[in-house]
Amino acid sequence: MQADLILLLAFAAGFLAVLGTVLAFSRSGRLVRRLRQIASNQSGARRHASTASVWQQRVARVSERLARLATPQSASEVGTLRRRLMNAGIYSSDALPRFFAAKAALSLLLPLAATGLTGALGVAPPGWQGLALLLALAALGYLLPSLVISNMAARRHRSLFESFPDALDLMIVGVESGLGLDAAISRAGTEMRLRSPALAEELALVSMELRVGAMREQALRNFALRSGVEEIGGFVTLVTQAERFGTSVADALRVQADALRTRRQLLAEERAAKVPLKLLFPLIFFVFPSLFTVLLGPSVIRIWRIMLPAMQSIS
Repeated sequence: MQADLILLLAFAAGFLAVLGTVLAFSRSGRLVRRLRQIASNQSGARRHASTASVWQQRVARVSERLARLATPQSASEVGTLRRRLMNAGIYSSDALPRFFAAKAALSLLLPLAATGLTGALGVAPPGWQGLALLLALAALGYLLPSLVISNMAARRHRSLFESFPDALDLMIVGVESGLGLDAAISRAGTEMRLRSPALAEELALVSMELRVGAMREQALRNFALRSGVEEIGGFVTLVTQAERFGTSVADALRVQADALRTRRQLLAEERAAKVPLKLLFPLIFFVFPSLFTVLLGPSVIRIWRIMLPAMQSIS
C-alpha cells in the first residue's frame, strides 16, 4: 500500500509539473503575442501620426507661401478678418493664413483650369473675351473665400440670435433656483446643445474661461466679441451693470429675455411681410405665362379658326 501511494503521489506531482509548464509557456506565448500586437499598433499609430504631421507641415508651408500673396499689410484689416473668422465659428490659430492661401490659390487655379479646359475642348474665346473671362475667374476665386465666410457668419449669427432668448430663460430658471450666474451659464450651455450647437459651444467657452480664473466681465465680453451679435453685447452690458449696482441679476435677465423675444417676433413678422414681394417676380415671369397659355390658348385657337376663313373670304 505504501509503495502504491508513493507511486500515485509521484505520478500526480509529475502530471502537475508538466501541466504547469505547459500553461506557463502558453500564457507567456499569449502574453508575447499580445505585447507584439500592442507594439505593432503603437508603431502604426506613430507612423500614421508622423505621416499626418508631415502632411500638415507641408500644407502649412504651402499655405504660408501662398498667404503672402494676399495678406494685407494693415494690422486693422488683419484684425477685422480675424474677427470675421471668429464670427463664423473658426477659432484655429492657422485659420487666417489658410484663408489668405485659399484666396491666392483660387485666384490662380480657376483661370488655369479654365484655360486648360477650353484648350482641351478647342472652344477658347478669342482676344479680349478670353482675357475678360480669365480676369473674371481670378476675381471670383479671390472673392469666393470671403463669400463663404460671410455666409457662415450670417448663418451662425441667425442661429445665435434666435436661440439666445431660450438660453436666457434657462439662466433665469437656474439663478432663481439658487445657482450662481456662472453655474447657470454652464447649465444653459449643456441644455442648449440640441437647440443650438453654436450657442452651446460659446457658452461652454465662457464656462471654461471662468474656470481657469478669468473675470466674468471679460469672459462675457469675449463671448460678445466672438459671436458678433449686437443683442449679446447688450446682454453683457446689462449683466455687468446689474452686478456693479447690486440689482437682481434674475430681473435683469428677464427684462433682456423679454426684449429679445419681442425683437425675434418682430423680425419674423418682417420676414413674413417680405414673402409676397419675393414671390412677385417668380409669379410674373414663370407662373403667369404658363397660366395664361393654359387658360387663353384654346380660346385664341378657336378665334383664329373662325376669323381666318372670314378674312380669306373678304380678301
